Parts: sequence; C-alpha cells; structure tokens
Amino acid sequence: MTPLNELIIAVKGAGEMASAVAWRLYMANFRKILMLETDYPLAVRRAVSFCEAVHEGEKEIENVRAELARTQDEIKRCWEKDKIAVMVDPHWQTIAAIQPAVSVDAVLAKKNLGTHMNEAPLVIGLGPGFHAGKDVHLVIETNRGHNLGIIITSGEAQPNTGTPGSISGFTEERVLRSPEAGQFLSVRHISECVKKNEIIGSVAGVDVRSGIEGVLRGLIRPNSQVTKGLKIGDIDPRGERSYCFTISDKARAISGSVLEAILRFYNCTSIDRVRRRTIK
Repeated sequence: MTPLNELIIAVKGAGEMASAVAWRLYMANFRKILMLETDYPLAVRRAVSFCEAVHEGEKEIENVRAELARTQDEIKRCWEKDKIAVMVDPHWQTIAAIQPAVSVDAVLAKKNLGTHMNEAPLVIGLGPGFHAGKDVHLVIETNRGHNLGIIITSGEAQPNTGTPGSISGFTEERVLRSPEAGQFLSVRHISECVKKNEIIGSVAGVDVRSGIEGVLRGLIRPNSQVTKGLKIGDIDPRGERSYCFTISDKARAISGSVLEAILRFYNCTSIDRVRRRTIK
C-alpha cells in the first residue's frame, strides 16, 4: 500500500486559511505539499501566511517551514528538506504536471475561479462558490457559527454574508479598507497597539485610520498596489499580541476539516487504486 504521507497535495493560495490547511496537513505527516500563489500576494495576516515565501524566499509558521520553489525540481528539493513548497503559479498550471492526489482550493475568492473535479481524485473547495458533487467533491463551510468546518458532500456552503466575523462584538469596525485605489504606504507594523482613529497608513494621499482600539493583527505589505475598498488590515480588540503570530481558531477548525475529508476519502478508498502521483 502507498503510505498516506506519500500523497501529493496541491493547495491553491497561500494566505491565512490556505496556510492553516498546509500547516495542519504537514503536522499530520503529509509532507508532499505544494502551494500555488500569485506573484504579489495581498495577504492581510502575513505573519501566519506561507505566501510571504514569495517575497522572502521562505516563511515559518508555528515551527513549520515553507520555501519558494521555481521549478518542479525545486519542489522536490523542498520536500526532501522536509519543507512545504510554495510556487508562483496564479493559473495553477503546475497541477497538471504534478498530478496531485488531493487539490484544495483555499483562495477564498467567494466564487469558483476555475477549479474542477478532474484536477485530482479528491478536490475540496473552501467556502462559497463551490458545489459539492458538481465542480468539487467536497465543500468545507467557512462561515462562523454552529456549522463552521462542516464537510458538505452535496450542495454548497452558506452564501457570503459580506460581514466580517465578530470579535469581542466588533465586525466591520475592526477591518481596515483602502479608501482609494493606489499604493498603500504604512506607518505602523503588525502586532503594534493602536488607538481608535489613529493613522495606520495612506493610499493615494488619503489616510487609513483605525476604527477601534486594539492590536494590529494583520496588514498587507507596504507599497502594495490596492483597489478601493480592499481589505488591507485587521485590528484585534482583544489586545493579545501573540494572536498576530499564531493560527486562528477559525483557521484551525477549517484546516482540521480538510484533514478529516482527506482521511475519510483515503481510508475508504484503496490508495493503490488511485494512480500514484509523482513528479516525472
């Protein structure tokens, strides 16, 4: 039998939620993980996002390391070094080349950008925009509440509410959004404490100010090009700086469900009946 940890897993995206998925799978001893990202990621919770490897060459989250790979040979070298591989591939062309056993769409675009069930024996979509049984095999609920993390085998996740999840009673107030289109200039850093109405940065000469008091839990990279209304920061009213550098409760719940979904599938499906997935 092919060991589970020999399965190749492709994760679309390398932001906060995708990174939690990759981290959870790695901790469960899946060690052939490839994450696919854009050439300039706009992750807000950069401190817990493996997409930072695109800019820095590598990124560590809770003792798990990811490294940027530019070729298929470099992907293999990352795995040989016991690291997660991150590749710039916004159109996911590498999936056809590596033929993964599992494909996880963790972009959280609130719509399907092209994921389909033929990508892998098991294809999982996170959140709204996917239909289990049509374009993916399974959908994971991402909306906070009683059903957070539920594995949907037929149908769709709850529709996008457009409202950020509540933390200490704050929803939209805790989110920083770009007031204009242009280049984001920052005067503050992740984990700093801020007061209500403090200047965090600016876009096109317009100040970005905090809506509440708390800790700056997330902030996109300075000098990023942004669109008007884009989420560019996140203030945590609980004031705990350590939360900036650890995976959130929501991300842990969702990533655990992805792990469960994979184990469900491969514990009831003979791995040797699935064509072994290796890089040629």
